[in-house]
Amino acid sequence: MLEEEAARFKPEDWGMKRSGANEDYMFLNLGPNHPSAHGAFRIILQLDGEEIVDCVPDIGYHHRGAEKMAERQSWHSFIPYTDRIDYLGGVMNNLPYVLSVEKLAGIKVPEKVDVIRIMMAEFFRITSHLLFLGTYIQDVGAMTPVFFTFTDRQKAYTVIEAITGFRLHPAWYRIGGVAHDLPRGWEKLVKDFVEWMPKRLDEYTKAALQNSILKGRTIGVAAYNTKEALEWGVTGAGLRSTGCDFDLRKARPYSGYENFEFEVPLAANGDAYDRCMVRVEEMRQSIKIIDQCMRNMPEGPYKADHPLTTPPPKERTLQHIETLITHFLQVSWGPVMPANESFQMIEATKGINSYYLTSDGGTMSYRTRIRTPSYPHLQQIPSVIKGSMVADLIAYLGSIDFVMADVDR
Repeated sequence: MLEEEAARFKPEDWGMKRSGANEDYMFLNLGPNHPSAHGAFRIILQLDGEEIVDCVPDIGYHHRGAEKMAERQSWHSFIPYTDRIDYLGGVMNNLPYVLSVEKLAGIKVPEKVDVIRIMMAEFFRITSHLLFLGTYIQDVGAMTPVFFTFTDRQKAYTVIEAITGFRLHPAWYRIGGVAHDLPRGWEKLVKDFVEWMPKRLDEYTKAALQNSILKGRTIGVAAYNTKEALEWGVTGAGLRSTGCDFDLRKARPYSGYENFEFEVPLAANGDAYDRCMVRVEEMRQSIKIIDQCMRNMPEGPYKADHPLTTPPPKERTLQHIETLITHFLQVSWGPVMPANESFQMIEATKGINSYYLTSDGGTMSYRTRIRTPSYPHLQQIPSVIKGSMVADLIAYLGSIDFVMADVDR
C-alpha cells in the first residue's frame, strides 16, 4: 500500500490546479511501462481534452547506481559497465572513459589505435541511429520501416561481431589500446557495409521521410530554438537541428578526428522532423568516416607500450616474467593510477557524453562523474510540449532519441 501511495500523483504538490474556470483537468499517466515512452519512463500529463496544459517527467525507475559501481571496480574492470550506460552506444561509451583514464596514466596511444577506435565508434553511431529511425517512424504510425532498419543493423553487427567478438556490448576498448588486433579479412566486411548502406538511406528518405503523413505529424511539432536548447543543456542532433554548428569532433577533436573529412549536418527549424533528418545525414557522414578508416588504416601495434596499459600484450607475458607479473597484478588487483583528476567529453550517439574521474592514487576511482546527454533532454520536455496535443508528445519523445539507462545511471 505504501508503495502505491508513493506513486500517486498529487497535482497540488507541483503547483498544478485540478480545474480551470470552465473545465476540470484530467491527469494521465503515460508510462512507466508504455511502448511510446521508450523505456521505464513516466510522464504525468495535465490534459484539457486532448491538449497538454502541463506535464511532469518522472525518472528513476531504471536507476542502477553506475557512478557508485565505478568507485568500487578497478580502473580496468569498470569498462564493461560503461557499455550499459547508453546501451545502444556500445564501444562509443568505452571511449570517453578510457580516454579519461589514459589522461590520468599519461598514456599516448599508437595512431592505429585511434583509427580503430574511431571506426568502431562510428559503426555504433550508425546502429544507434538506425534503431532511432525505425522506432521514430513507428511512433508516428508506419510499421514497416522498423523491420528494414533492423536488417541494416544486422549487417553492421556482423562487422562489429567479426572485429570485436561481441555484438551489443563489446567492452572492447582497453586502457592504452583495444583488446586485440583487427582480424584477417576485416577490410572486405567493412567495404561491403560501406557500399550497402547509402542506397538504403536513400530508400528510407524517399519512402518514409518524404511521406506526407509523417511530415504532417512532425514538421513544426515540438520546435525550439538554439537559445532554448543551450539554456536546457541540449547537445547532439537536438542542438544541431536548430542550426547551431557544434560538434565536438570538429570543435574539440579527440582520438584524431581532425584528420578526417566529414561534414556536420545542420537543420534550421529545431522541430521533430529536423531532428530526424539531421540523424539520417549523420549516418551518411559516419559511412564516410568509416570508409576513410578502412582506406587509411595505419600499420603498428594495437596497444600502447606503457606499464599501465591493461592488460599487457599476451605474447610479451609469455616471454618476460616481469610482464607476466604485471599482467597478473593488473588483472587481479588493477593498475594504480597517479592521484589526479581528468575529464573527457565526446560526441556520442545521443549528444555529449563525458567522464570526470578523480584518482586518489589507488586501484579504484575515488569519484566518477558521468554526464550523459539524455538527462537534460528529458528536463526540457515540459517547456517545449505545453499547448500541444498528446499525439505530438509521442512524436516528440521519439525524436529526442533517449534511452533510460542513459538518464538514470
